[in-house]
Amino acid sequence: MSTITLPGLIDIHVHLRDPGQTEKEDFETGTLAARAGGFTTVCDMPNNKKPIFTYEALMEKKKIAKEKSKCTVLFYFGTTGDNLNEFDKVYDEVVGLKIYLDHTTGGYILHPNYLKEIYLKWNGGPILAHCEDEHIETLLTIAKQTSKPTHICHIHSKYVLTKIIQAKKEGVPVTCGITPHHLFLTDTDFARIGPLAKMKPPLAPQSDVDFFWKNLDAVDVVESDHAPHTLVEKLSDNPPYGVPGLETTLPLLLTAVYEKKITIQDIVRLCYDRPREILSLPESSQHIVIDTEYDYIIKGEDMVGKSKWTPFEGRKVKGKVLRVTDN
Repeated sequence: MSTITLPGLIDIHVHLRDPGQTEKEDFETGTLAARAGGFTTVCDMPNNKKPIFTYEALMEKKKIAKEKSKCTVLFYFGTTGDNLNEFDKVYDEVVGLKIYLDHTTGGYILHPNYLKEIYLKWNGGPILAHCEDEHIETLLTIAKQTSKPTHICHIHSKYVLTKIIQAKKEGVPVTCGITPHHLFLTDTDFARIGPLAKMKPPLAPQSDVDFFWKNLDAVDVVESDHAPHTLVEKLSDNPPYGVPGLETTLPLLLTAVYEKKITIQDIVRLCYDRPREILSLPESSQHIVIDTEYDYIIKGEDMVGKSKWTPFEGRKVKGKVLRVTDN
């Protein structure tokens, strides 16, 4: 056994489904999954079945989380442009605002015509955006005009990352995250795992994935986009987007360290330092102890979360969280 100790990791992008779809996941099972995966802080997105677009919905959700969560849970507010009067009520309750410029789970799409008004009105934490190729230039232009910190979630194409790299050079206050499935899977995996590979944004071709790895220094965060669904749903005629990821993110990254693609310091930067800086979070008082030599096969049936499946089923990984310490 060879152990290392890291600060408790931060996942800035999860969907714990509670309230409204607890058959998929809830705050208890989702946060237990987070701890099993080395994450002691997670940030939950607002596109619940009943979206978190009002102060009342937010406070209801926070109350449930306080009663059930086994790790720190932070929250985002959401908007489609028609709830700007709610903004002033929630600044002290959330770590950022999430907007959806492209179709995803829930369908809470923001028309780009509302974008600048939202940017000018919002005075809380960073604005996080689901933004694919079509709208990336518009979003970056408004971020530059308003100087509002903007985080592009789950980058999925060479085109988007190239635009972000250029914007950073121009001084635009923009950061970006990438998911493990966009780093470790490609669009060819549809042939292997079928609907389990259905993501939003979609998986990229190998050439784009190679570009992600080559330019990982330009990426600020690895975010799981943990999106649990039942296996029955994923194997249906109309499977939903997304995959669970809280328990597989760190093992995949540790395996990349073993393969000399990245370093342990890269994991700390991507899963602790930069997430903490982007969201202005305090240093963690918790740590995780990892056995870097532990070999095992990823199996959905072994997952702590409710989704007992994974697109990484059968993959051999190296490195496992042994425990979380509170000091």
